[in-house]
Amino acid sequence: MSDKTIENLMNEAREYDPPQEMLEQANLTAEKYEQACRDAELDPEGFWAERARKLLDWKRDFSTTLESDSEKHEYKWFGGGRLNASENCLDRHLKNGRRNKAALIWQGEPEEDVRVFTYHMLHRKVCRFANVLKKMGVSKGDRVAIYLPMVPELAISMLACARIGAVHSVIFAGFSAVSLQNRIIDCDAKILIAADGVLRGGKKILLKRNVDEALFECPSVEQVIMVKRTGDEIDFIEGRDTWWHEELSASDIEDFCKPESMRSDDPLFILHTSGSTGKAKGIEHTTGGYMTIVAHTAKWVFDLKDDDVHWCTADIGWITGHSYSVYGPLALGATTLLFEGVPTYPRPDRYWEIINRYGVNIFYTTPTAIRALMREGSQWTEKYDLSTLRILGSVGEPINPEVWVWFYEHVGKGKLPVLDTWWQTETGGILISPLPYVGKLKPGSTGKPLPGIKTKIVNNDGSNASTNEGGHLLITEPWPGMLSSIHKDRARYNRTYFERFPGSYETGDGARIDEEGFHWIMGRLDDVINVSGHRLGTTEIESALIAHPDVTEAAVVGIPHEIKGQTVYAYVTLRSGLDQDEEMRMALRDWVGKKIGPIAIPETIQFSEGLPKTRSGKIVRRILRRIAAGEDDLGDTATLSDASVINDLIEGQKILFE
Repeated sequence: MSDKTIENLMNEAREYDPPQEMLEQANLTAEKYEQACRDAELDPEGFWAERARKLLDWKRDFSTTLESDSEKHEYKWFGGGRLNASENCLDRHLKNGRRNKAALIWQGEPEEDVRVFTYHMLHRKVCRFANVLKKMGVSKGDRVAIYLPMVPELAISMLACARIGAVHSVIFAGFSAVSLQNRIIDCDAKILIAADGVLRGGKKILLKRNVDEALFECPSVEQVIMVKRTGDEIDFIEGRDTWWHEELSASDIEDFCKPESMRSDDPLFILHTSGSTGKAKGIEHTTGGYMTIVAHTAKWVFDLKDDDVHWCTADIGWITGHSYSVYGPLALGATTLLFEGVPTYPRPDRYWEIINRYGVNIFYTTPTAIRALMREGSQWTEKYDLSTLRILGSVGEPINPEVWVWFYEHVGKGKLPVLDTWWQTETGGILISPLPYVGKLKPGSTGKPLPGIKTKIVNNDGSNASTNEGGHLLITEPWPGMLSSIHKDRARYNRTYFERFPGSYETGDGARIDEEGFHWIMGRLDDVINVSGHRLGTTEIESALIAHPDVTEAAVVGIPHEIKGQTVYAYVTLRSGLDQDEEMRMALRDWVGKKIGPIAIPETIQFSEGLPKTRSGKIVRRILRRIAAGEDDLGDTATLSDASVINDLIEGQKILFE
């Protein structure tokens, strides 16, 4: 990053103080935070042991907090301890006054589709389905694949698996048959739980065809349990396929299922995440460490209270949904809200209407969603009383400062903390984040590492980066919730995360730390552009473009250049009705030059109506990079929420260079 870039970023940064009127009721005040930092620094194992014992019920207390072998990259948390994730999310709340409290509110895409489960009701459903799985021969250690849309049966399936010690592998319902097949084969699933279809944006998308196609080459799957969502006619294979509702209502299925006593390091789930090679990695998480980190972060980052309605908009097919739609909120006895639909259907006010309807207190969403709603205008937020909101959160990718400010001003009404959180599928829970009532907030910054989390920024040779110098973001000490392995590929686990910088976990992200210790995430390191020896983060150039009043979204990639090494190629979405011409391109180039400096000016600007994104909202720059370079092979596109944008981008690239 050039000195000019840093200077401009620092000059433009605005700071916000946390709301003072909420300090007295905060789970973590500034005083408690300082004490927690001291405790974690002096005795990290003691710090995590205290958090684990305070937040979770253990069937048997652990004898060791951490057993580590840095040479083998093995880190085992809470050795000797036994617990059950489902029991921690359900059973204990039946005894502490929450039995008849709403545990889960489900809002389907049609406004009239609403289901509410108290803790008693959810416990009963989970127990019955756990008994269904046991009836089908599923036992501790077996893998169960789950291919469901955002319906209550998805959370019920996960908790039922956890109850009997089966390892669940949730597969995003937007994946193709090939992606579904690859993930089932990778985890050797014994049972597949699927739905007949998905409701999305007013359309029905059939899933059963994908199921049947995928299972042609999945010999491990013995039975398929089908959830009826759309009601469309499907091919039903006798002897293999059964209906969820029929299995659950069978006369031999009991209302209670005893939770399995699980070792802390027993696997809880496998979740596949994208790899740089295009082949998905099956990330394994264990029970004790994972449950500790999600309960801990839900309590401190979101300041989650007993009477809160917590809404994480992420699909449960991604780690965000696992941690902050299911396990985190339910472990603390809060009310979690699941939404099946999209933010702009049938109108761009869907999120705000849901917040108003259910009195949502904590709203956790993606920068992509915020940008899309920002594009629609603030008049939609002004239609509703959003006064129940207490905390706003962002996840999935760095949030541009301009988008942060819009979120703060138009959704938070200039009063609520906006938390830009950093974490990964591999970390299990949030590691770097502002805290809502502790210290100031800087738009565009993820704040400081949480107590007990140690980070540093290093150069390619492993030497420490200077203040405000971009480099590799490393986590230097183990933490509960860290991945235990990559399923079936220990060598890849070692190589990807631990071998390049011995003694540290390599995140793969670039970042810088300012003079106050605030972290600024630059994005994936393969998204850093090296122009004539100057390293430029895609995030900072995108932020500059989005700051232009005529731009609603932007994505930046680097493409090879004979002289400069790389040049900046920008994809830009304009406000509707504006001319996508050379005059606009020149105006945007001048704008970036003034905001960052001449080195960051995009050599090419391609106007686009949409960008390739995962369902979690991440822009897939790998595909954009290949389109910009004119490559034919775009790699795996199965993770995209809308693959139709690709053809438009390819055609736009061809027209641009005609």
